Amino acid sequence: MHTLLVLAMAVTLSPFACDRSALSVEQRHRHFDQLGPQLRSLAQAARELPDGYEFQFPADPSTFQVVAEWAAGEHACCPFFDIDLHLEREHGALWLRLTGRTGVKEFIRADFSKWFRQ
Repeated sequence: MHTLLVLAMAVTLSPFACDRSALSVEQRHRHFDQLGPQLRSLAQAARELPDGYEFQFPADPSTFQVVAEWAAGEHACCPFFDIDLHLEREHGALWLRLTGRTGVKEFIRADFSKWFRQ
C-alpha cells in the first residue's frame, strides 16, 4: 500500500497546453482544421459546471461520430481534460463534457471561446 501511495504522489501533471506533437500531421489537420470548426458550428449551447463546461450538440449519428472523433484527438493532445460524452434518454441531446483539475475551467473559457454562443 505504501508503494502505491508513493507512486501516486510521483505523478507529474501535464501543463495546460495542447501537445500538438501527440497527433500526426494528418491527425492535427483533421482535429484542428476540420473537426474543431465543424463542432463550433454545431454547438447549440454551453453549460457551466463547477470544474469545467459541457457543450450541447444535436444527437444525430453523424454528429455523435464527429464529437467522438474530436474527443479522441483531444484526449491525446490535452491529457489534463476529463472528457465525457452523454446522450440523454428519449432521443435527447448529446453533451460533450470537459472538466478537470483546478485551472481547467479557465483554460476552456479562454481556449474554447468560439464555442460559447454570444
